Parts: sequence; structure tokens; C-alpha cells
Amino acid sequence: MIASIDDVVKRIRDLPSLSTVVVELLSTMDQEDIDVHVLGAKIALDQSLTAKTLRLANSSFYGMSSKVTTIHQAISVLGFHSIRTLVTACAVTGSFPAGVSGGINLQAFWRHSVATAVCAKLLAVHLKLNADTAFTAGLLHDIGTLVLATRFPAEYSAMLAYRKEHDCYIIEAERAVIGVDHAMAGAALAAYWKFPAAMQESVASHHHLDAAGTPTLPLLIHAANVFAHALDLSGEEDDLVPPLSQTLWMSLALSEADCAKLFRDSESTFVDMCKILVS
Repeated sequence: MIASIDDVVKRIRDLPSLSTVVVELLSTMDQEDIDVHVLGAKIALDQSLTAKTLRLANSSFYGMSSKVTTIHQAISVLGFHSIRTLVTACAVTGSFPAGVSGGINLQAFWRHSVATAVCAKLLAVHLKLNADTAFTAGLLHDIGTLVLATRFPAEYSAMLAYRKEHDCYIIEAERAVIGVDHAMAGAALAAYWKFPAAMQESVASHHHLDAAGTPTLPLLIHAANVFAHALDLSGEEDDLVPPLSQTLWMSLALSEADCAKLFRDSESTFVDMCKILVS
């Protein structure tokens, strides 16, 4: 068992830092007065990010009539918000090994992440919060899972066996076997990678919130994670839906019609986004 979160932090330092341009992109999530030309030029300086982003921009999902060949062209066609999300997603996913570690099902992991991101974006519109920030926070909410699976593969594999034997929530199995859960590990990584404060809190609290009230990004991500599990889009046979307290449910103020539309739109958008973000 890991002694403390300090052990996680030590191994997090083995991961590469996010590039300064990605940190800057994350910091602009809630800013309106952004010089997209300056940021676009900075993105273009990173050849790896540029190549991945252009590949995504030219995917069949966007249906471009002509090939997008530069970041500035991609921004003009797709919009800065879309490009920022794509660049951030590429940078974060590229920081972890491509192979399976600790027995994790990476395909299911990213499918759930995309489902949460889609639910978060649609829910943000209802709650009048920033949809772009919500999508990115939803996409990265389980990033601690990758920390545990890649930094502690033997312990993670043992945790999966424990979960199967006890048929419990994965966060319970993590605490029992590893001593640190993925929300704690994710919060440590989010702090190390200098995520905005609200995104750090969203990662840390997506399984537990102390209070409800006025809708915030952490509350939104908490709910989106529950909805994504409820929609069962990860493809995991033994997926369990986390609880959502009545107090938090009341804060969302969703009618039956709102829920039906949210679930319907999430499922259709999820299929399209998976074509882009999940290989």
C-alpha cells in the first residue's frame, strides 16, 4: 500500500511537465479578451502538437471541403475554443505511455472521459457556465487513474482484482488496496501541471462534494461523471453508477424533459467526439 499522497507526488515528477503553451491555453479558459493570433503562433511552434491537431482538424467529423494545413487556418475554420480543447487533449494524452499498464482498459477509460466531457458541456449550457471549460474539465477529470495505472502498475492490477472480487466502486478498491484514490492522485497532478483552480477542484471532488448551492464547475463535473456512468458509454460490463445526493440534484434544477434531452444529445454527440478523440 502507498504510504501517502507524497509517494504519488514523487512519481508524478517523473512525468513530463506540460508545455508552457498548454499551460497558457488552460489559463485562458474563462478569459474573453484572448489574442488568438499570438496563442495560435505559440501552438504552431510545437511541431508535435501542431501535427496532432491538424490530423484531428482534418478528420471526417469536421467535414472540411479542403485540407487544413496550418494552425491559423484551423482556428479560422473550427474556432479557437475547439482548437484549444484539441491541443490540450493531445498534450495531456501524449504525456502517458500508449501501452496498457496495470491492467487498465484504456479504450474504456477514454470513452468514459469523452462521455463525461460531452455531458459536462451540455450541462454547462443549462447551468449557464463556460461550456468550453466544462468540456476540458470533464475530459481530464479522471486523469488520476492514469497516474495510478502507469506509476503504480502492480498495485493498480491488484486493485482491479480486489474490485472484481468485492464488486465495489473502483474508488473504494483504490483506497483499500493502494491507499490513495484516483481523485487524490489527479488533484496532485492537476496542481503539478498548473491547471486553473476550478479545474483542480473539479478533479479532486468529482466523486465527493461537501456542499451544494449555486452551480459551479466542480458541481457540474461531479454530476457529469454520474450521468456518463449512468449512460454506460464506456463499454465496461461491470461499470457502477456513483451516487448523486438529493441536495446536489436539486442544485442542478433539471426537469424530466431537461434530463431526457441531455441524455439524448450526450449519446449522439459522444459518438461523433469518439471518432476524434478515441482511436
